[in-house]
Amino acid sequence: MKRLAVFAAACTIAFPIYAQNVATVNGKAISQANLDQFVSLLISQGAQDTAELRAQVKQEMINRMVAVQAAEKAGLDKLTDVKQELELARQGILVRALMADFLKKNPVTEAKIKAEYDTIKQTQIDTKEYKVRHILVKEEKAAKDLIAAIKSKKTTFEAAAKKDSIDPGSGKNGGDLGWAPSTNYVPEFATAVEGMKKGELSAAPVQSQFGWHIIQVEDSRAAQFPALEEVKTQIEEMLRQQQLAQYQEGLIKAATIK
Repeated sequence: MKRLAVFAAACTIAFPIYAQNVATVNGKAISQANLDQFVSLLISQGAQDTAELRAQVKQEMINRMVAVQAAEKAGLDKLTDVKQELELARQGILVRALMADFLKKNPVTEAKIKAEYDTIKQTQIDTKEYKVRHILVKEEKAAKDLIAAIKSKKTTFEAAAKKDSIDPGSGKNGGDLGWAPSTNYVPEFATAVEGMKKGELSAAPVQSQFGWHIIQVEDSRAAQFPALEEVKTQIEEMLRQQQLAQYQEGLIKAATIK
C-alpha cells in the first residue's frame, strides 16, 4: 500500500509537466506555451480565440514539425543557400523585435501628437484654398475657341468641359476640381490660379505638360485644416517612423564600423 501511495503521488506531480505538451512528433514535443504563442500572434492579427482555431493551430504546428524534421533528416538545413535564408530570416525577426521593443518603451504620447499637430497647423495659417474648374485640351487653338465660346455665352463652362475636356476625372463633372491649395497643381496651373480673382475665367489658355488648360476660379478661402481626431492616426504613425529612424541612426553612430 505504501508503494502504491508513493506511485500515485509521483503521478500527481508528473501529470502537470506532461500536460504542458499538446503533442509530440517523433519524440519532439510541441508545448502548450508554443501553441499559446502562436494563437496570441493570430489574435493580434484579428483572429478570435476559439477551440476550432486552437485545433487548427495545433495541426499546423504538427504539420510544420513533421516537414522540418524531414528537411533536417535530408540535411537541407546544412545547405549554404538555406543557411543564408535562415540567417536573414533570423535577422529580420530580431530587427522587428528590437523596433517593437523600442516603441513599447518609448511610446508616442498624446502630448507629442498634439504638439506635432499644432506645429503642422501653424504652417498652414496663411495657406489658401481655391475652388477651381478647368477644361483640358490638346491644342492651343481649341482652347482659345472654347474661351471665346464661353465668354460669348454660346456654351457654358460645365457643358464645354463635359464635351471637350480630355481630363476624364474632372471632365464628366463639368471640370470641377473641388477645393484644394494651389500647391496641388503643376506650377503653370498653380501660378495662373493664384493670380486670378473669384469668378474669373482665364483670359488665355495655360499650357502645362498635360496640354492646354482653360481655368475658372469659382472661389477662394483660408485653408480648412482638419481636426486633430481626423489626422491623429497619421501623425502618430509619422512620429513612430521618425523615432525609429532616429533610433537606428543612433545605433549606427554608436557602432564600430570599419
